[in-house]
Amino acid sequence: MTAVADRWFRLPDRAAWLVGVAITAAAFAASPARADRCDDLAKQLKAQIGGIGIGKTAANMIYLSHPATKALRLGCPSRTVKNEIYGQAPARKPSPEFQELIASAAAIVFTIPKPDSLRAVKRCFGRVGILRGNDIKTRFRRLDMRCARTKTDSSISISRDSSE
Repeated sequence: MTAVADRWFRLPDRAAWLVGVAITAAAFAASPARADRCDDLAKQLKAQIGGIGIGKTAANMIYLSHPATKALRLGCPSRTVKNEIYGQAPARKPSPEFQELIASAAAIVFTIPKPDSLRAVKRCFGRVGILRGNDIKTRFRRLDMRCARTKTDSSISISRDSSE
């Protein structure tokens, strides 16, 4: 090969390499940061609901604290769910303060009116009992709700499927 032909083969290789680097950089710059959105949601919960403290983040969960709960956490989006709120009450029958807290958090996270979310939380806990059992799954306004109780405490989990 001559010097001109050798230089001709180098330019496309260098250009292809530069185009590949530019595409890779653009792909990383355009990808959404899921942890940032979830952290922002936790900060919004803290700002709008009094008494909430933000704890550690682990495995797509942000652990929160509140005096009315035994455990409270915010689940970040994954492949199966958009977001999730989980709360555990320290008593077998959840207090009205606990139900208000969960309803407020659900209203903020899932952007539904608070009276609707409070009605859903009360409805879920109202179905737990002797007739239907201690573990209830129900749906309300495209939200998947699961209420459970044991001898010492009760819990609720509210999530929305990622396809909705």
